[in-house]
Amino acid sequence: MDLKILWMYHDLMDLYGDKGNIQVLKTRCAERKIPCIVDTCGIGEERDPRNYDLFFLGGGADREQEMIYQDLLTRKPLIEEAMAQGTAFLLICGGYQLFGKYYRDQDGNQVPGLNLFDYYTEASDRDHRCIGNIAVEAHMDGDTFEAVGFENHGGQTRNVATPLAKVLSGHGNTFDGRNEGFVNDQVLATYMHGPLLPKNPKIADLVTRRALKKRFGEVTLEPLDDTLENKAREVMLKRLHVHDETKG
Repeated sequence: MDLKILWMYHDLMDLYGDKGNIQVLKTRCAERKIPCIVDTCGIGEERDPRNYDLFFLGGGADREQEMIYQDLLTRKPLIEEAMAQGTAFLLICGGYQLFGKYYRDQDGNQVPGLNLFDYYTEASDRDHRCIGNIAVEAHMDGDTFEAVGFENHGGQTRNVATPLAKVLSGHGNTFDGRNEGFVNDQVLATYMHGPLLPKNPKIADLVTRRALKKRFGEVTLEPLDDTLENKAREVMLKRLHVHDETKG
């Protein structure tokens, strides 16, 4: 059993340490003696997403999204085929936005998305930028749990049919802060940087199991010692007053 990851636009879409998500997946696979192969793909490079178990696209500012979107659109047929074949997807911030209908920036420029989902993103005014630490109650694959991250986005993502989480502290998809991210059976899309996975090992393992399912079916992962990761998440939950400082 091995895990094959395609890391898209690694040289441009790596805002707020999103490369840490790849490192966490590699490290946790190594601890379980699961070979993990990570291939990168830049603009104009040939990679077939159908050959991978997990498609990862991190975050980037408006400038980076405008640089990659045309290249990404040329890959839509293969991305759709990969999705139909069971590939898992982890999409962060700009990556999340580009799988929707479009992203419209503050100047009114519209960047078309892959239009694989019905949500769309429009930039807010500067007084309504979503920035800061965030805590959520996530709902994924029949499990409910708390997760934390960092968000910094002007885009307001609306018409999300199946949010990943309920916001406990912070903003999320929109400034009013009710829901965060998007999730279905294969796709996890979120605004949570930081990166996402180091403080949220449960999400890391859920993503890994989803990815391995493509070729190996339902798998059971060997439990790891997540004491440090859980302590780091708990510190943030207390800092955001989600958990009472007097407990634990």
